[in-house]
Amino acid sequence: MRKIIQLLFLLLAFHSCQYFEKEVPNEKELLEQELKKINWDEVDEFPSVLQCDTIKDAEVKKQCFFDYLAQTIQERIGIDTLRIEYPEIDTINVKITVNPDSSLEFETLYPNDSTALADKTKIDSILTSRLSDFPKVEPAIKRGVKVKTQFVLPVIIKMEK
Repeated sequence: MRKIIQLLFLLLAFHSCQYFEKEVPNEKELLEQELKKINWDEVDEFPSVLQCDTIKDAEVKKQCFFDYLAQTIQERIGIDTLRIEYPEIDTINVKITVNPDSSLEFETLYPNDSTALADKTKIDSILTSRLSDFPKVEPAIKRGVKVKTQFVLPVIIKMEK
């Protein structure tokens, strides 16, 4: 009787081992599923400056950041130079790139055939020289990682009185 119970127990043990086998999911399939879930057009946290860090609401903090950038750029490039040399220009669009290492890149965007090539070069050099020592900007964060972000900011050069 004992041998029958031992044999029965042994068969049951071998048979139950299949319940412990679990299929390991494919690594590539899991990666593809995760990548599909991520919205690549949005960041978890927008770039920020020291003046806006204390704000908790994401939308207000974002607006504070853009207001700060626009005001700082206006103050730096609007000082006489562009107003005097290019009185016809009232607003310029600046493409701002915030890199993961907190460095900034500024590029002026021009409408087609709006300004001569020589003028574009001069405006770009003014922009580069005036914004070379721009205050530190913390980069955007996506899933805990600092990422590169780009946006276009209209900067008002000449205010109507």
